Amino acid sequence: MIYPRFIGMAASALLQITHLHVHPANAETMAETTPISGKPAFTATPHGMLATLPVPQGYANVEQGLVEVDGESALLIRLERADKRNGGLGGEHFSAVVAPSGKLKGFVRMDLALRGGALPSQDEAHNIAMRFLSDHAADLLPRHAVSFIAPHDEAIRADGESTALTGMKVKMRNLADGRWFWVIVGSDREVMVFERDIVWANLKGRRQTEKWLHDSWLAEQRKARGA
Repeated sequence: MIYPRFIGMAASALLQITHLHVHPANAETMAETTPISGKPAFTATPHGMLATLPVPQGYANVEQGLVEVDGESALLIRLERADKRNGGLGGEHFSAVVAPSGKLKGFVRMDLALRGGALPSQDEAHNIAMRFLSDHAADLLPRHAVSFIAPHDEAIRADGESTALTGMKVKMRNLADGRWFWVIVGSDREVMVFERDIVWANLKGRRQTEKWLHDSWLAEQRKARGA
């Protein structure tokens, strides 16, 4: 297991997400990691936000913990299918990262129901992305530029085999701070992936911001720790 324990009662209280019919993970299932110094002053609970996102039916909370994103604390929540189908890293899951202020930093919806199906057109994907941002990240809209709109594959494990979920990716840049953000729209015309405030390390030619929503990255972190 790879997620840190919660730090303090403030974080514990944050996990009252019964409105989604998900159950808090047993603390014993959470991995040990280096604690983040200090306790963030969380001002919002996540259940209201998650209720507005396309969380698949039949998913239950399996892990949650405080993580660090570009030097700031955030809450990572992971849900998997209650029937355990394709469970664990690389399998079907819904994960979200929420800042202490309640700002949605991102989420992924990796569900086999998104495999196949006709993708939205570029215009349709752009319109869906703009509506989503208006609801969940309106601060990004005043000064942004679209980099590209194109099909994008996300790998997922199904019955022990790797398969791809394809969506239409709308990649954008926040002209106010130079950071990147994107929305990937699935074949069901719902948002499949959202990430914001992504710092790109130009000199290193790679992303600097941690990839808490990416199972391949999480697996690399676990391997590096010898877990």
